[in-house]
Amino acid sequence: MFTRNRKNQPDRSKPEENTTSDQALVPPRIPGRGEMVEVNIEPSDPLYAHFLKASGVVEIDKVNLDSPALEILKEAGVRISVPLVSQGELIGVLNLSNRLSEQDYSTEDRRLLYTLATQAAPALRVAQLARQQQVEARLRERLEQEMRVARIIQQTLLPKELPDMDGWQVAAHWQPARAVSGDFYDFFQFPDGKLGLAVGDVTDKGVPAALVMATTRSILRSALERYSSPGQVLAQANELLCPDIPANMFVTCLYIVLDPLNGKLTLANAGHNLPLHHKLNGIVELHATGMPLGLMPGMQYDEIEATLSPGEGLLLYSDGLVEAHNTRREMFGFPRLRDALAALDAETCRSLASELIPLLLEQLAEFTGPGWEQEDDVTFVVVERSQVSTTTAVPVYLPGEKPHGNPPPELNPMPDPESWRLLTEFELPSEPGNELLAMQQVADAVQELNLPEALLERLRTAVAEATMNALEHGNKYREDLSVKIIVRATPAILSVQIIDHGGGKQIPEPETPDLEAKLAGLQSPRGWGLFLIKQMVDEMHVTTDDTHHSVEMIFKLRGDDA
Repeated sequence: MFTRNRKNQPDRSKPEENTTSDQALVPPRIPGRGEMVEVNIEPSDPLYAHFLKASGVVEIDKVNLDSPALEILKEAGVRISVPLVSQGELIGVLNLSNRLSEQDYSTEDRRLLYTLATQAAPALRVAQLARQQQVEARLRERLEQEMRVARIIQQTLLPKELPDMDGWQVAAHWQPARAVSGDFYDFFQFPDGKLGLAVGDVTDKGVPAALVMATTRSILRSALERYSSPGQVLAQANELLCPDIPANMFVTCLYIVLDPLNGKLTLANAGHNLPLHHKLNGIVELHATGMPLGLMPGMQYDEIEATLSPGEGLLLYSDGLVEAHNTRREMFGFPRLRDALAALDAETCRSLASELIPLLLEQLAEFTGPGWEQEDDVTFVVVERSQVSTTTAVPVYLPGEKPHGNPPPELNPMPDPESWRLLTEFELPSEPGNELLAMQQVADAVQELNLPEALLERLRTAVAEATMNALEHGNKYREDLSVKIIVRATPAILSVQIIDHGGGKQIPEPETPDLEAKLAGLQSPRGWGLFLIKQMVDEMHVTTDDTHHSVEMIFKLRGDDA
């Protein structure tokens, strides 16, 4: 609260007008008189409450309070003060020292000062509000300019051009919820022709998230200069982020290395949304998980491999789409995203890279409705391998299959069949309990691999569950049908493929069981199979044709060659 010592000080170069003869000359200047006294009266100061309660002129000499502001007024020679109150708030004080005539202030003077105060207070309040609005307007203008500059700087950090690779198409979309974003994507071209792709999402929004985004991008670029493995790149980035990232912030990040010559990709994931593999016969999540960057040091990030065949694509995305809400507070969710992706048939779609992002944005707009206030940043990256002519397609056969007849389907044909080593291949009749025989025969076949006990246990459990499903649901326990099991390995991965005769319809995607409902007897205790298998393996591929169902389970082998 600023108060001023205001007096009708005359021009000292002239005699006062309307004065007696003995007042013709201006009296000597008294120290402190005629000077502006600026006092900040804090609301906690007792004088603040005293002025609020005053009903008129306050004689300063008669006020006895333990008040710093009161002492300043007395030292400045203030004789009387008139509080300026507007809407119950003290917005100023009119201060006067002794009159130049040395006469006391009369009752009429006091009444005049009080009237002046009641009229001046609203005018002063309006002036204060107008000045405050001007200051705030200038501040907003400066902040908007700074945000425009920040957005321009951040946009320069995003790739200026999309990768140009023969036989491949890449598309990207970046839509911040505010002027700046915590989402980012980046591409890295390596000398050997491989492509690195990164998509990240910083918690929070606005400037803090944008700063962490820029830092993370720089850290990733420095890490990939030292490491070729996606898991090592994320581990190094995590170590560098942990010491300096602000509290309650972290970064989810997905990093992929793609070989455009054969479509193989290796990916590691630091808590980001699972990428969706748009295959020729369905949608598959590439299941790789890990702790977000910046939460805890010493984290390790597993890697998985997959292959994009001609005509297939990959979608990388941030939370802004799936966590968007409509006016009924419903969430867009992952099922809608999968349905939108599945709606683009891989065989008839002209270009996944050119059609998918506009489709997702259109469905998001329809879901949220007009006037939607974007809640989070929205980012997409689509990578598509172009179709090849069917006249030049080369058939791929399972290990042990001869190039004639109609071999069982293989969902994930490997581009280098010679690298696979067949460990065992056998068939079992469709009889209850034969899943135990399958589990034992597979375990015997992989003894030479010296698998860790935990991995061997996962393998046994997954084989038993998948074989039981094939016997019961695929072959319906028919005595004339058998289940075929093929086990093969490379130095890096182990594949177990289980094939039955239940073709003609797609195997449903595994859903998370409702544990409470099953325990309460509201649902069948069965129905865990596909869900359990998916948790036991590093990757699962399911396919079907008119005759067969096939479930291929991939296990990553730990070692120097993995």
